Amino acid sequence: MPQGKPEHVPDDGLTTRQRRHRPLVAVHTGPGKGKSTAAFGLATRAWAQGWDIGVFQFVKSAKWRIGEEKALRVLGESGEGGSVTWNKMGEGWSWIQRPGTEQDHAADAAEGWAQIKRDLAAETYRLYVLDEFTYPMKWGWVDVEDVLETLRTRPGTQHVVITGRDADRRLLDEADLVTEMTKVKHPMDNGQKGQRGIEW
Repeated sequence: MPQGKPEHVPDDGLTTRQRRHRPLVAVHTGPGKGKSTAAFGLATRAWAQGWDIGVFQFVKSAKWRIGEEKALRVLGESGEGGSVTWNKMGEGWSWIQRPGTEQDHAADAAEGWAQIKRDLAAETYRLYVLDEFTYPMKWGWVDVEDVLETLRTRPGTQHVVITGRDADRRLLDEADLVTEMTKVKHPMDNGQKGQRGIEW
């Protein structure tokens, strides 16, 4: 896309302006680092445009205090851009199992998805960040076909970005923008654990 111009213009009956302002579904997937980081970077852009933002964080523990949450909450409360609402789905789940059963985590994920559906129907936000949402779909806690139909029929100009590894092929086919993060090298390869300011 040299100079931001598309190489192909579809014969879809839309004007250039209509096509330019179509709401998007974006997916950040792959084994590399940076999927959530990129989504939260996108959220700061949206905030600067005055968009209301809803973050729905799946999988990561509700006890984690990640840097993006603090930054986006401060921005949302500043009154200079859009509002920011941060939702954590129960106690979450990480690479280390937390107390509680898989049924508890599945129920939390299902309720989180139900809330997203309510918010999409009400056009609550302009940008939705569904962080680590590929996992509840992969584990069968959220029905992929229900997700696809909800995204297809969402009203208004609501953008949705979904992050996480192992995104379902059907979701990738449906999305407008798919980025796969590939790992070339990572400090964990040399035994270094995640660190403050880099991973959270």
